[in-house]
Amino acid sequence: MSVIDWIVLVTTLLGVTIYGVLKSRGSKNLDGYFLGDRSLPWYIILLSIMGTQASAITFLSAPGQAYTDGMRFVQYYFGLPLAMIVLCIVFVPLFHRLKVYTAYEYLERRFDVKTRTLTSSLFLLQRGLSTGISIYAPSIILSSLLGWNIYWTNAVMGGLLIVYTVTGGARAVAYTQQLQLIVIFASLAIVAYMVIHLLPQGVGLWQALHISGRLGRLNALTTGVSKGGFDWTDKYNIWSGLIGGFFLALSYFGTDQSQVGRYLTARSIRESRLGLLMNGLVKIPMQFAILLLGALVFVFYQFYPAPLFFNKVQTHRVETSAYRSAGHALQTRYDTLSMEKQLAVSAYADAVHRGDTVVQRRTGLLLNELHQKDLGLRQDYRALLDKPGLRGGDDNDTNYIFLRFVVDYLPMGMVGLLIAVIFLAAWGSIAAALNALASCSVVDIHKKFIQRRCTDHEDVRWSRWYTLGWGLFCILTAQFASRLGSLIEAVNVLGSLFYGTILGIFLVAFYVKRAGGSVTFWSAVVVECFVIALFKWSPIGFLWLNAVGALGVVVLAWLGSLFFPKRMIIRPEGFSQE
Repeated sequence: MSVIDWIVLVTTLLGVTIYGVLKSRGSKNLDGYFLGDRSLPWYIILLSIMGTQASAITFLSAPGQAYTDGMRFVQYYFGLPLAMIVLCIVFVPLFHRLKVYTAYEYLERRFDVKTRTLTSSLFLLQRGLSTGISIYAPSIILSSLLGWNIYWTNAVMGGLLIVYTVTGGARAVAYTQQLQLIVIFASLAIVAYMVIHLLPQGVGLWQALHISGRLGRLNALTTGVSKGGFDWTDKYNIWSGLIGGFFLALSYFGTDQSQVGRYLTARSIRESRLGLLMNGLVKIPMQFAILLLGALVFVFYQFYPAPLFFNKVQTHRVETSAYRSAGHALQTRYDTLSMEKQLAVSAYADAVHRGDTVVQRRTGLLLNELHQKDLGLRQDYRALLDKPGLRGGDDNDTNYIFLRFVVDYLPMGMVGLLIAVIFLAAWGSIAAALNALASCSVVDIHKKFIQRRCTDHEDVRWSRWYTLGWGLFCILTAQFASRLGSLIEAVNVLGSLFYGTILGIFLVAFYVKRAGGSVTFWSAVVVECFVIALFKWSPIGFLWLNAVGALGVVVLAWLGSLFFPKRMIIRPEGFSQE
């Protein structure tokens, strides 16, 4: 990076950090440290929720996901608006009325301590592992740009985040995310303009969309139905998005403390509802735009030579290995193919511009043929990375595609700003996650089993220590994240393993009034084991695991309640047994 890029990067990060620390002053107790004294307006809630969702993985990996697999990933979010409506009707009023710090406090009042502890523990495990992956994402940037060892980079990146989060709190997280998202959206709009601007003269957005669609990158709507019927192994289609995505979003926003903690900071039920409903409205267009950016980068690389493999660390390993000549041979074939692609795509764009459908059809078929050859050469190069002496590295370059474009083609200053954007996104989501992990550890574990009575000062002190502890755990997890492939997919797979069961417990609490704590506890344990087994030994798409987990717990608990009933009545003033 240039000196200007470093100045932009450091200035942006320092400015946002100082702003967040200043906004966090006055957090003297748990209400202030974890919930911002429950005083934030709806638009801050909205930006905080979006900032917690939009991690560095979103901006680093999502464009690469569209580049390699098209835009069908957007269907993952189709169940989100429906989930927001359910949350506003059921979850928000209950949590606000009870004045809870964590969502899992409710489960003890409804069931018992062991059910609350199990649910909180599932959240802690899932969120701790996911946050480790989120730390790894920005570490890729420093590792690629500066040639640093990825493991030391994880430690440095995580260490900075720990300091940032320990000194802040919920108010710092919320207000910092507000500023972060403003910078992020402005920067992405500039990048989208630059991608179109850098295309050859005479090729505009219309031609770029035609090319992207021809090569299967605008597949935003898919049914999942093939000649053999519905494909349950298809990860992204409209039905898995609406059904599986609904259960995942309902669990994420209704039972994941990193999100529940965001809207518990609102000053009223109305403010929480507005924040959630607006999130449901803007999230799909936002994700569509980010994926479209990846599709446009894909078109850019049809006109200009794309790297055979985007991860420079891995290509350097091949260059210095016994397979150097094999790598050069593949590169030579790829360079020749790139020249053929450039000629074909130029002819296709010209035909689109002239409205010549005959030439458009002929050159389109040629483009598809060349694209298949491109994929074959890339697969051959990946096979080199599995050779003796090269194994153990990251053989999936999805996470490096957008970063490589930014570094290679954007002007000075923009590179620093875009890297700052990815850092800011990471900081926002990870800070919220560490804040949630610490709140659950203190409220659901520490104050329940270790030290029941604490002064306000002790509460905040222990909260900081737990934040530090979870930060170290997440750094350790980040050291293994390179083996997980596409990071945005890995995070969502991990969530799907646990969210369904957690949501099922809450659904039983709300709607299966006969079910008691023991029935619900053992139903959750059995279903969680089944979900993990299903993921490991069946080809079913991971989004369906959310529905399986949630409905499985409800059905099993309902059946158990027929034999072991324990009716609970929810009253406005709290909970009591009948």
